[in-house]
Amino acid sequence: MDILKIEKLSKIYGEGENQVRALDNVSFTVEKGQFVAIIGPSGSGKSTLLHILGGVDIPTSGKVYLDGQDVYAQNEDQLAVFRRRQVGLIYQFYNLIPVLNVTENITLPVLMDGKKVDTDYLKELLCLLALNGREKHLPNELSGGQQQRVSIGRALINDPAVILADEPTGNLDSKNSREIVELLKLSNKKYGQTLIIITHDESIALQADRIITINDGKIADDRLLRA
Repeated sequence: MDILKIEKLSKIYGEGENQVRALDNVSFTVEKGQFVAIIGPSGSGKSTLLHILGGVDIPTSGKVYLDGQDVYAQNEDQLAVFRRRQVGLIYQFYNLIPVLNVTENITLPVLMDGKKVDTDYLKELLCLLALNGREKHLPNELSGGQQQRVSIGRALINDPAVILADEPTGNLDSKNSREIVELLKLSNKKYGQTLIIITHDESIALQADRIITINDGKIADDRLLRA
């Protein structure tokens, strides 16, 4: 069953001679629970694609369907709710709120949604992320690896349909990079969430079920590594 369907997606920045076509008529589908790595050179359109899939950047043309829902048929308020509930975004530089502690950063999407935090699930996540005993620590009291674990917890807390990670290990050493990738793979298997990672690291890409290569805003290659 397809969780994501992308149809003829294009994104153009600027006008006239300054026009840049970041994405050019991109189409593909992603199965529910699949782990997909998106690779390609800098400036190829990878991050633009990820941000459009996550409802962060609006396409110039084309369609994105998540779980059958036309993402960009929604207004801005509906898109904000969509991002909180349906998508978990993980960035290279963590994007944590510096004045909030670990628990507050993780549970922020739930609280912004006006919902009650599932304390059992929160405890499960803190254990999974090896953040027990760090619940009251602020981001500046954590290592880079721990901060990225917090951002993963924040992405998982609303049990989204899709996890989107933009170079999640790009700011980490090799040991922490391996641990973060293992955590993402575990969440993919344990919670059945679809995982899409942008990476320059071939060793990470080769752990995925599928590798999509983007070049000059187009899909240059789409390989299934394992069913």
